[in-house]
Amino acid sequence: MDLSTPDPVRDELLKTNASFRDLVHQHENFEKRLNELAAISFPNDDEQFEESTLKKKKLMIKDEIHAIMNEYATSH
Repeated sequence: MDLSTPDPVRDELLKTNASFRDLVHQHENFEKRLNELAAISFPNDDEQFEESTLKKKKLMIKDEIHAIMNEYATSH
């Protein structure tokens, strides 16, 4: 999730919704770990499995983040 691009809905939710903030924080942590794994020249089986799992988790969280943002945008 790109936090450098202004988004009033996201910014408001970051200020007011703790669970949304937690999801964004998790998404950022997964992205950081995926970058670390991508830097490994010859990842072992465990690292490859971790990368695959993290990509799936990150996508699920991203979908949840966007669902919350869409719900907020339509209700306000």
